[in-house]
Amino acid sequence: MTLRADPRASAVVSFGREGGALFVDHYRGVVLGSLSPVHDALHEVVEWHRWLGSREVGRPITGAANLGFLGLVLFGVYLWWPRRWTREAVKAVTLFRSGLGGRARDFNWHNVIGIWCAPVLLILTLTGVIMSYQWASNLLFTLTGNEPPPAAAPTAGGPAAREGQRRPRAAAGETGRTPLGLDALWARAERQAPGWVAINARLPQRPDGPVTFFIQEPFGWHPTPRSQLVLDPFTAEIVKWEPFAGQNMGRRLRAWVRPLHTGEAAGIAGQSVAFVASAGGMVLVWTGIALAWRRFRSWRRRVASDEAIVAPGASQEVSAD
Repeated sequence: MTLRADPRASAVVSFGREGGALFVDHYRGVVLGSLSPVHDALHEVVEWHRWLGSREVGRPITGAANLGFLGLVLFGVYLWWPRRWTREAVKAVTLFRSGLGGRARDFNWHNVIGIWCAPVLLILTLTGVIMSYQWASNLLFTLTGNEPPPAAAPTAGGPAAREGQRRPRAAAGETGRTPLGLDALWARAERQAPGWVAINARLPQRPDGPVTFFIQEPFGWHPTPRSQLVLDPFTAEIVKWEPFAGQNMGRRLRAWVRPLHTGEAAGIAGQSVAFVASAGGMVLVWTGIALAWRRFRSWRRRVASDEAIVAPGASQEVSAD
């Protein structure tokens, strides 16, 4: 459940990744509605962007494609970089030239768009690699001298096994004590971070389990700074408190990966730059294919011309024999 500090904002109650969400009037407890069809459509776009609509099948493909595009950007910068730093050489790869057509136009567009979009595309693809591969994320922590966070271990055996693992906790929770209500825990979370912007509470599957709060603090050097608070459900005592400002360098850099990938790190300006660079990447694909196709056709014409030259000589030798 999520509440925002803005008194006009609705409460949002989510039911897991696939369970959807409901908007609730937190003054009257009235359900206002669910997510709009536009949201659902954009959610599908995100699913296709991240893993082609299937986590199991598409995620390795999108990860490998992103890694390959990162290599193209790096090699492209080397190819586009002027060999000689003269005025004409720099203008040839940084400025559009009018009146060009065919291969010359595609070559000019490919170089100019590539050299201007390369820095942004490098950031987009590099952050994409970190989000796609655990080894890349761990490397970010290692390079900063911090221990990578432990990976969530999958639970084997299916629902029955998971239910069996939860049963001991039921016996431990049968102490005769009654967990505090959510209001008391929520009030404790609000006191922990005065000036909070939004609070997201992840309720435990059992009433005697700890309650985790993700507290979004006022905007600062990060667009969505979030601290984590875990409270004991019986006493509201702090089990764990990880303020955003106290995170190590590895976690700080990891927190920047998604905002940099989407452009949200610089607000609407950053998103606009990311949009233009992504559109430029599409043009690079088109001009690259066009240049390769023209080179292939030129090669075919040379081969056909060579065969035409060789063929008359071969027929004369056959006649002489």
